[in-house]
Amino acid sequence: MRMAGAIKLVVAVAVFLLTFYVISQVFEIKLDSNLGNLFDTKPPRYKCGISKACPEKHFAFKMASGAANVVGPKICVEDNILMSGVKNNVGRGINVALVNGKTGEALRTEYFDMWGGDVAPFIEFLKSIQDGTIVLMGTYDDGATKLTNEARLLIAALGSTAISNLDFRDNWVFCGGKGIKTKSPFEQHIKNNKDTNKYEGWPEVVEMEGCIPQKQD
Repeated sequence: MRMAGAIKLVVAVAVFLLTFYVISQVFEIKLDSNLGNLFDTKPPRYKCGISKACPEKHFAFKMASGAANVVGPKICVEDNILMSGVKNNVGRGINVALVNGKTGEALRTEYFDMWGGDVAPFIEFLKSIQDGTIVLMGTYDDGATKLTNEARLLIAALGSTAISNLDFRDNWVFCGGKGIKTKSPFEQHIKNNKDTNKYEGWPEVVEMEGCIPQKQD
């Protein structure tokens, strides 16, 4: 009987110690987690480095115009850099990225020289854009000299309101779409003004970010 009692006591002590160990480990893990959350002050990173996360069924984007005639524009959609100086696919004039409005997939990137080039290829390009396509544009150096009224009207049809006032060496970024029913809320424009220019002969870089609604069937 004494032996049986001793065995029961040993088992009880072992169970108690095991239970205490498990509880202490769980508590320690939770405490470490809470302390980690308390002292982890690193802000979260969202797609394309925008300031806050986009809601569901929206595409994150961020873009910047060129800086004078030195640094090219940059266009990012859904954390994918579509155009930049690093990618070596930007140039003087108007830089354009086309994105599938349903999937967010990049379709095409082009740039059109609006200082020494011909506007005709740009007009044909604008006419070829399919309905439902997201269109992102940014200027570099000069994006207005060769623009004709026809080209401006085609861009206005994509949702732009500032294109009619775009002049020599203005900085401009725009995000619209083919078949858009209203004017786009995504557009920034800074005038070239010798009294306020940040760079000699050019205004400061203009940047823009936002969330583009996904096209629904």
